[in-house]
Amino acid sequence: MPNRLAKETSPYLQQHADNPVDWYPWGEEAFARAQAENKPVHLSVGYFACHWCHVMAHECFENPEIARVLNENFVNIKVDRQERPDVDDLYQRVIQMMGQSGGWPLTVFLTPEQEPFFAGTYFPPQDRHGRPGFPRLLRGLSLAWQSRQEEVRENCAQFLHGFRAHDEQLFSGSGSSDADLPAEAARAFARNTDPVHGGLGGAPKFPNPSCHDLMLRVYRRTREPELLTALGCTLDHMASGGIYDHLGGGFARYSVDERWAVPHFEKMLYDNGQLVKLYADAYRLTQLPSWRRVFEESVAYVVRDMSHPEGGFYASEDADSEGEEGRFYAWSPQDVRAVMDADDADFACRAYGIREKGNFEHGRSVLNREVVLDDGEQIRLEGVRKRLFAARLRRVRPGRDENVLAGWNGLMIQGLCAAYQATGTAAHLLAARRAADFLAANLTMADGGIYRAWRDGVAKVPGFLDDYSFLANALFDLYESDFEKRDLNRALELVDQIRDKFWDGGLFFTPRNGEPMIHRPLAPFDGAWPSGISESVFALLRAHELSGRKHYFECVQHVLAQLEAAAARNAFGFAHLLAAQEFSRGGPITIVFAGERDAAAALIESVHRAYLPGRVLALAGHVPMGEGRGAINGQAAAYVCREQSCLPPATSVGALRDCLG
Repeated sequence: MPNRLAKETSPYLQQHADNPVDWYPWGEEAFARAQAENKPVHLSVGYFACHWCHVMAHECFENPEIARVLNENFVNIKVDRQERPDVDDLYQRVIQMMGQSGGWPLTVFLTPEQEPFFAGTYFPPQDRHGRPGFPRLLRGLSLAWQSRQEEVRENCAQFLHGFRAHDEQLFSGSGSSDADLPAEAARAFARNTDPVHGGLGGAPKFPNPSCHDLMLRVYRRTREPELLTALGCTLDHMASGGIYDHLGGGFARYSVDERWAVPHFEKMLYDNGQLVKLYADAYRLTQLPSWRRVFEESVAYVVRDMSHPEGGFYASEDADSEGEEGRFYAWSPQDVRAVMDADDADFACRAYGIREKGNFEHGRSVLNREVVLDDGEQIRLEGVRKRLFAARLRRVRPGRDENVLAGWNGLMIQGLCAAYQATGTAAHLLAARRAADFLAANLTMADGGIYRAWRDGVAKVPGFLDDYSFLANALFDLYESDFEKRDLNRALELVDQIRDKFWDGGLFFTPRNGEPMIHRPLAPFDGAWPSGISESVFALLRAHELSGRKHYFECVQHVLAQLEAAAARNAFGFAHLLAAQEFSRGGPITIVFAGERDAAAALIESVHRAYLPGRVLALAGHVPMGEGRGAINGQAAAYVCREQSCLPPATSVGALRDCLG
């Protein structure tokens, strides 16, 4: 019989609906039972596309004997981290306090009062590779709870103290007012970039778009060649490696090696939104066609394969298909020869690095662009690519998580707006508009706030700080793309909601009236996506520039001062906050366009095509700074303003470029 998870809308929770484990979703019912029966809680957190979550499910949660041990000794709770990032963030801290790196599946054992006393990630069904078998771990923890409960609860007290100490440490120290922290961090990232393959660190290697965005921003100001060299090395090697899908477009989550050759195949919306924006911004600076190809193909992938028919974007695609990781994406020479004649097959194998031994499992290869092709070969490769792509469509696709998540959609809308501004391709703007309209229609709360997740007509979980901040900036980007005032108004509403719901002497991850937890999380660090705090600083700065309201800037100053010392200690964890600090240096430039919208098109397009990371755009009739600004002798004009003071109007593209320096 299906368990309680069968009634949930989360695709990840539904994956576990037929487990023999007596699962509960996170909620009062589970903890009430734990208290009534004085049982510890086994909390398992994962997500739909997580390969090792699938492995532990097959090995442990589908095993009747292990399920019996779980059901007899624990109350079992399953959480989708995409729906409840607050729960995930809170209990990931426990693993880190134990001196381990976190990850998924996250396995935590709690008291009935939600206090943690032990945590880990993946556990196998028997002892192996230095990890205890899950049944042995369960019996040991159950025995400890039954015979040494006071000692167990003492462990809980230490973890609770650790939460408080972590927050105190975060805000400790003071920064130097003379330091140029964004530039210092960007230079450090450049020095630590792998000079051969690009990227930061070794295997496994992640894209880290926040770090590379900061490098791009600082390069625009300082023109230090080392920054662009390091960034270009990373962008080029990611685009030629197997982390990039050369047939269908889009990026996988990370590479298992230092060369970007073999990915962990799950595709996440948040990665693709950020990387589309990064490549589009880098293209605006350099005009390199290869970088345009990457973001155009990635947009095509998301619109084609990750879109709800009414416009919202789905969360992810799985790493596995037919029970095998990467099966959908890997090729053998025999697979290629089955699609085309021998001459084209040999060319395809050479161009994509497909060899008899393979670079992946079962003698198959993940496609990599290993050789430089001339123009004629590049044209030939496009025809080959289309035939391979058509053949791949006949394979069994990986599963898709059809949750529509507000914050991740915000990141994708930002990427689409950057792609539109970089190229003028109307389809990119249309996709961004449809996604924003979908969120407005389906994830808006009665008080004007936003829900976190939507699926099959059901919106659930009040939004977190990253949902509000990512979407606010997405709507500012959408406004700057086509100047519909409703986008500006809604963005300002969301910024006000950030202050009303999440501000309490600083910004918290959960709303003030949210579900009580043992510790209210801050979630200040950048991870696979930027922190909600740093993204909120961007939104507050933009709101201040467009509205003139000082209280927004006062919040910005407070947050930057709070976290300046932490950012100086750990630039990697605060790269996006340092990007916000870079954005605020001397006050962002505001460019106000006046005159008929069509007449101003050339001026607007010139700004859109340029990489100007420190600017805000508006139409004269929409913002206080535009009051009294108008066309000049019937010609549309652009006013370049800083700190509420504007230069003389520019009526030509050349004059505007001179104003912008």
